[in-house]
Amino acid sequence: MGFTNPSTNSYKRLIPGFEAPTKIFFGLANRSACIRIPKYDDNDQLKRIEFRPGDGTGNLYLAIAAQLLAGLNGIKNKTNPTEKGFGPIDRNVLNLPLEEQNKIKSVPANLKEAMTELDKDRTFLTSSGAFTDDLINGWIEYKLQKEYYRLFERPHPYELEMYFDL
Repeated sequence: MGFTNPSTNSYKRLIPGFEAPTKIFFGLANRSACIRIPKYDDNDQLKRIEFRPGDGTGNLYLAIAAQLLAGLNGIKNKTNPTEKGFGPIDRNVLNLPLEEQNKIKSVPANLKEAMTELDKDRTFLTSSGAFTDDLINGWIEYKLQKEYYRLFERPHPYELEMYFDL
């Protein structure tokens, strides 16, 4: 999500409880799933997946490359998402008991968390040579120093409206 959701605003719509894809799992036609498999086509040859958390502020070339490399990495390593506990879940996760909900890993809640995860898990991006450590380091530094911390350190106009008269 460090490339698909690269702005502080990318996380404003990812609010748990509003059919937002905040939990990391796949499901058939499940609106709260990060990876959604549309249910309307029964032909296995035409099946596709949708990565739902992605945001329009992302650089399309970086986002698609990162997603493609993640998929190829899963194929290369024969990763079985069901064995790893990532689904399928075909019911609303909000209707599950809280204990069950907490077992499902969540997407990063903000840009800082996304950059931390990108920094920890970058091998699948760099092993092919499509991304370099320099590019990723520069991206993380820019996103944190020039965007996240600048916004975090300053009051938002809405905060001024809320607290100005206190």
